[in-house]
Amino acid sequence: MSDQRHDPYAAWRYRNYTLFAIARNLLMLGSQMQSVAIGWELYERTSSALILGGVGLVQVIPVILLTLPAGHVADRWNRQRTVFLTDLMVALCSFGLAVLSYTHGSIFLIYTCLFLGGIAKAFNSPASDALLPQLIPLEVFSNAATWNSSVFQLAAVLGPALGGWMIAVQKSATRVYIIDGALIMICAGLIAAIQNNKSVRLSTQTPSLKTLVAGMNFVWHNKVIFAAIALDMFAVLLGGATALLPIFAKDILQVGPTGLGWLRAAPAIGALMMAVTLAHLPPMKRAGIALIWSVIGFGAVTIIFGLSRSFELSLVMLALSGAFDNISVVIRHTLVQVRTPDELRGRVSAVNSVFIGTSNELGSFESGLAAALFGPTLAVVGGGIGTILVVLVIALLLPELRRLGPLHSVEKVNI
Repeated sequence: MSDQRHDPYAAWRYRNYTLFAIARNLLMLGSQMQSVAIGWELYERTSSALILGGVGLVQVIPVILLTLPAGHVADRWNRQRTVFLTDLMVALCSFGLAVLSYTHGSIFLIYTCLFLGGIAKAFNSPASDALLPQLIPLEVFSNAATWNSSVFQLAAVLGPALGGWMIAVQKSATRVYIIDGALIMICAGLIAAIQNNKSVRLSTQTPSLKTLVAGMNFVWHNKVIFAAIALDMFAVLLGGATALLPIFAKDILQVGPTGLGWLRAAPAIGALMMAVTLAHLPPMKRAGIALIWSVIGFGAVTIIFGLSRSFELSLVMLALSGAFDNISVVIRHTLVQVRTPDELRGRVSAVNSVFIGTSNELGSFESGLAAALFGPTLAVVGGGIGTILVVLVIALLLPELRRLGPLHSVEKVNI
């Protein structure tokens, strides 16, 4: 077991994980291409920062409303089948966006497609997160989480760059949505090919208020998991500048759709480099301190990005933001899955998803609203400052986080 922990490629030696990781990679690749296309098309048509922010809002509403039932579904029904069916629904929404792009459909209908896709993702995310520990031994989960982040970030590098390049060449976003739908269909096929024979104790409880909120209660009483999720949530909520990148690309840095693609890809490049580095390094000895400093670093480089008027400096700061963010992602994801019992994983993953999903999408809305009121520069700089302040408060209020040691030594919490 000790050898497995020091084997940087331990997770890839399991066929089911390989299929799962490739599927998630394709899903992310298509989603990132779509995200660039949506941002470019809506800003090109409306020149409205508020419309860009609305993209995040319509996708986060289903996540907020459906978190509790989605988590219970992931704990009560077959997780692999849930992921497969919701992947198909996301693909159909992508094809719907292609039709609306080609016909210049209304903003309302575009938002409707995004809303329906958000419903599918609300059920997909907790089922997918809870499925991963079924595919590998828990002792190699930290390695799998690191590589999962690596392939995830690789797609996030290629997706925006390919999306921006296709828009620049085609002068249209239609084909981007078509390719996105096709990639997600392939993703569904890979999920179906997983041969998951591991016996997992799923919940047999009938839905009730008590069973639905069990995941929230678990997170609330496990202060280390709560602190890790809260830090990640506030960092992205306040410090994320992704929704405003079309404005920076067009109006501030003046680099066009191709430059927008690279700006969107830069955080993923940094995150990918950090993920590969973490996979080859020995396990962290003080994961709590590493998490705190990584989020402080995220806030600091966000401030510099907001003040930058150099395309090259902006790319570097975005890459560093991705590198710092990846550290917190690996720590949080490992804690959530390794410390959670099998029969609660879906509901705890749903709580994790709503925290992080809410921060991503509401962060986009907050960024758009702040940019509309105060301008994009002040919105981004203020968000970076807010991120650092939140880290300091959480680190002081929750000393359990500061005392968190090596991730490979964390134990599952019993209920």
